[in-house]
Amino acid sequence: MSICWNVEQIMKIAKGYQSACVLAAAAELDIFHILHAGERTAAEIAEEMATDIRATKTLLDSLAAIDLLIKRDDKFSLADGVADVLTAKGSRCMLDMVRHQANCLRRWSQLAATVKTGRPAEYMPSIRGPEQDQTAFIIAMDNLARETAPLLVSEFGAQQVKHLLDIGGASGSYTIALLKAAPAARATLFDLPEVIPLARQRIVEAGLSDRVRLVEGDFYRDELPAGADLALLSAIVHQNSRVQNRELFIKINEALADCGQLIIRDVIMDESRIRPPAGALFAINMLVATEGGGTYTFGELKEDLSTAGYTDVQLIRQDDWMNSLIRAVKKDSKA
Repeated sequence: MSICWNVEQIMKIAKGYQSACVLAAAAELDIFHILHAGERTAAEIAEEMATDIRATKTLLDSLAAIDLLIKRDDKFSLADGVADVLTAKGSRCMLDMVRHQANCLRRWSQLAATVKTGRPAEYMPSIRGPEQDQTAFIIAMDNLARETAPLLVSEFGAQQVKHLLDIGGASGSYTIALLKAAPAARATLFDLPEVIPLARQRIVEAGLSDRVRLVEGDFYRDELPAGADLALLSAIVHQNSRVQNRELFIKINEALADCGQLIIRDVIMDESRIRPPAGALFAINMLVATEGGGTYTFGELKEDLSTAGYTDVQLIRQDDWMNSLIRAVKKDSKA
């Protein structure tokens, strides 16, 4: 059923950036970490952050206005539950995801120019710098995978896997989940050189170093490590054009053992391209951030996989967001 829009509803959307920007600034300045140690005045916080006092007070008042902080007299403290989500040691920490969303916001603000030119938005680093932005992205992806990875690996038959190739495996969330589910398996995690140290740290912490080989490389340019019976592409295909995906599928096909399987985890759109709604909006994220990325239908991915030499392509899990799963099997070269 269509909505009958009014002024208030339209303006609520138009002003949606305001609270997001206040939260993003606080996350980038690490205000929540400072206040986790106890209440502070605006002057004390400004001194610790080396920021302008007037600007700091205005930001703190805004954080209190949207109930992330509590203000008593001239002192500020964290509202209930904030430390758990927005400090580094919180049990449900999403601080780096908030920082990543701030980077997305800077790109989204250039959307009209992207639509005009067809070119992705200019990357504008946060005050933390490009290296910290990259780290925030990798940790944010781990934040999302913390609870979903064990569930998803069980759905593509982890117990039967002998050797996983985790392509663009980031900090190793899915590698770790699969190896815990399949005690006899081993894994190769392939990612960019700057990402591998984060993966190594996580894998050491998980006690799985003896079962994981870490390989540095760029899947756009380099050959993939060979011999795995299962390859995983988790949240990768959306950053590529269909041409890039076909090229990558072929490269994976060449690296897989005979009759090996490829699992794709990503957003899968229906034929209307407006459902799931989160996927339609995520296509905008790819529009402003990549040269040719987007969100794809099952039919598009099945066609590209078939062209690249796979058979028995199936949608084995449908999700409203990033956790749909496609399975494809490499054709037997002896057949």
